[in-house]
Amino acid sequence: MRVRVVVLGAVLVALLGGCGVAASGPSTRSSPQVTYWDRKRMEQASPFGTPGVGHTAPPTVGNARVGALFSGSGSGNHFCTASVVDSPKKSVLITAAHCVYGDGQARSDLAFVPAYRDGDAPYGTWPVRHVIVDPHWASNNDPDYDVAFVDLGTVKGKRIADVLGANRLGWNESYTKRVKITGYPSAKESPISCVNTTRKYSTTQLTIDCTDFTGGTSGSPWLTDLDPITRTGTVIGVIGGYEAGGSTADTSYSVYFDKDVKKLYDQAVGEEG
Repeated sequence: MRVRVVVLGAVLVALLGGCGVAASGPSTRSSPQVTYWDRKRMEQASPFGTPGVGHTAPPTVGNARVGALFSGSGSGNHFCTASVVDSPKKSVLITAAHCVYGDGQARSDLAFVPAYRDGDAPYGTWPVRHVIVDPHWASNNDPDYDVAFVDLGTVKGKRIADVLGANRLGWNESYTKRVKITGYPSAKESPISCVNTTRKYSTTQLTIDCTDFTGGTSGSPWLTDLDPITRTGTVIGVIGGYEAGGSTADTSYSVYFDKDVKKLYDQAVGEEG
């Protein structure tokens, strides 16, 4: 919160100064220079906090599309993260394959709770109907295919994206992108967020430095090209892949989303209920 206040304060001072308004007393400028805040400058003065530092995620519309995966059909503990992605029938999530498929089979006891916070499920508990993983993951847990799509059932006759909207899926993007990551540490009852720039770890893996992304954040979406109007973005990764997402809490990994991930998404869309 301290960082946020400083950043927003800096924006306010810059805006006041740019408009020729002094903090105290009249301006001595005879012709004040107006400073315009374009989109690039506003992104640099991001209210998300210090790049690379995790912090508690505020309860926003965009963050509500991210949720916790629970065992026991919702009665157990939350252990991974998933998020809503756009699809024709509005029922698809994206997460890490190791969250939903292991020992040769898909988990059958899962539920998704979007915007979960301190025991509250403001948008309900959504049953998982179907899990879609790549054959390379299903056969030998290949870390280059550690991504999965999940088909959800309805709640009170509604589809998840009808309620929350959805982010787009991106593939064949640059290895270097500024992204926002939001996820649910299993030891916490509220999500955390972080903004930083991705790096190429290999031709099939991305990496990023963000603090405090501990167990439970696997499957957290890596969102880029955030639109402040629609409050949507493009998912270009999820925590997973190399070392199941990383062996330390401060550096994470993701499968690089290429044509194979797009093919898996197309399969998920074809199997939507």
